[in-house]
Amino acid sequence: MRSRQPHILILMVDQLTPGVLPAYGNPVCKTPHIDALAAQSTVFESAYCNSPLCAPSRYVFMSGKLPSAIGAFDNAAELPSEVLTFGHHLRHAGYRTILSGKMHFCGADQLHGFEERLTTDIYPADFGWTPDWRHPEHRPSWYHNMGSVLDSGPCVRTNQLDFDDEVVYQARQKLYDLARDKDERPFCLVVSLTHPHDPYAISQRHWDLYEGVDIPEPTVQMAPEHQDPHARRLMHVMELDRTPVTLADTQRARRAYYGSVSYVDEQIGLLRQTLAETGFADDTVTVFLGDHGDMLGERGLWYKMNYFEPATRIPLMVHAPGRFAAQRVGASVSLVDILPTLVDIAHEGDAPTPPEPIDGRSLWPHLMGQGGHDEVIGEYLGEGAIAPLVMLRRGPWKFVHSPVDPDQLYHLPTDPHETRNLATDSVVPGQTHTSAPPPHTEVLVAFRAEVAARWDLPALEARVLASQRRRQFLAEAQSQGRVSHWDHQPPRDASQQYMRNHIDLDDLEARARFPAVKRPTP
Repeated sequence: MRSRQPHILILMVDQLTPGVLPAYGNPVCKTPHIDALAAQSTVFESAYCNSPLCAPSRYVFMSGKLPSAIGAFDNAAELPSEVLTFGHHLRHAGYRTILSGKMHFCGADQLHGFEERLTTDIYPADFGWTPDWRHPEHRPSWYHNMGSVLDSGPCVRTNQLDFDDEVVYQARQKLYDLARDKDERPFCLVVSLTHPHDPYAISQRHWDLYEGVDIPEPTVQMAPEHQDPHARRLMHVMELDRTPVTLADTQRARRAYYGSVSYVDEQIGLLRQTLAETGFADDTVTVFLGDHGDMLGERGLWYKMNYFEPATRIPLMVHAPGRFAAQRVGASVSLVDILPTLVDIAHEGDAPTPPEPIDGRSLWPHLMGQGGHDEVIGEYLGEGAIAPLVMLRRGPWKFVHSPVDPDQLYHLPTDPHETRNLATDSVVPGQTHTSAPPPHTEVLVAFRAEVAARWDLPALEARVLASQRRRQFLAEAQSQGRVSHWDHQPPRDASQQYMRNHIDLDDLEARARFPAVKRPTP
């Protein structure tokens, strides 16, 4: 079933750090379907999110623009309706654009270029989760605490299992519908799961997959007094500063996380099976990616909101054996590059000039084995911060800067766990380094100059604070009197489902059966 343009299936997961996947070197986690996908894919070994928090990261993924360009500051920020997304670009190119699952849109526009949205979101669409940089001493009550770790383990059902089961069911049903539909436009279907995001709870069956399995402990363990200032603020935000977490707690949470990753793997297997059953598999480009990672107890930290590797790295694979060779790409790329890549895929590498500048760069040269860029730009402007936190990742180096904190510079080939901060000449206690640090004085000077030239950080901080005040006031105002909610309500027209008297029975049965029955000519 070959269309003029390839179909596109985007499989998105939430808070999946690539270091747990066998495709990225972990021999413990059980993910046969992701392994099979990776074996035939372009696997990006150094892919990053641009902002390690759900909504900002997803807005960047959708728009090809950095958070500061679109006001994507935190998990209660609105993605403005005028911001062009890959949904708009692909619809303009003739695609049907469909979303099943989470995208964390806040505000009244819950589509942002998607022609159809099959489920509601798991998270609220209002501004109630707006952080307040003016009062860092106040912990936001809506943010998850260490209960996700302390209460981890097996379960029968959770909010997240309910959601993801529906997401996959609706996506599979949509693929069956597309196969039977007379509309011959190519499709872009985004299936976005909330697993393996905390809380770390998973079904007994998936928990039991890791009975007796030696799940690795955190590689780097740090006492609170040795943390950098931003990490100490994060510990306060998640109540880690007053909630002791034992090694047993950590291992139980990591086991549940591994079980959640195996659950995700099963869902991917179901979706790929449905893609094959419907005849779409040979003409579909499948993109597998995450929105950010998870610290999982590394450095004594959990969740995300920082630029250390476990939190900011993501899995990224592009599968299209008939178009792109299986290969591994070591260059650093990021979610901001997805929009131009999808547009290139839709136009077979001959994308038209975009209607406006974007921050991302297409991965098409990488996919074609021609090399490509090696750079990631990051901006974190959410809870736990008190000023902008920016990151530059290029070649072997990662540089992290905030006006209120000491700089961080890491040489990742010789220090993959980021235990030697070359900007302050400090080493995490208990960590040994057998080699001398590479020359870095000129690199540090150059990064600092680039940050000064690239960002007006005082102006950006002022924008963030003004946005926070506006949204806090708006949320309080809208909670008074009659409340209208923005949460997406999927439309359902029962008159067009199953058997109805206004539809001829033979026509209905012929339309619904797949593959269609071909009767012999009398």
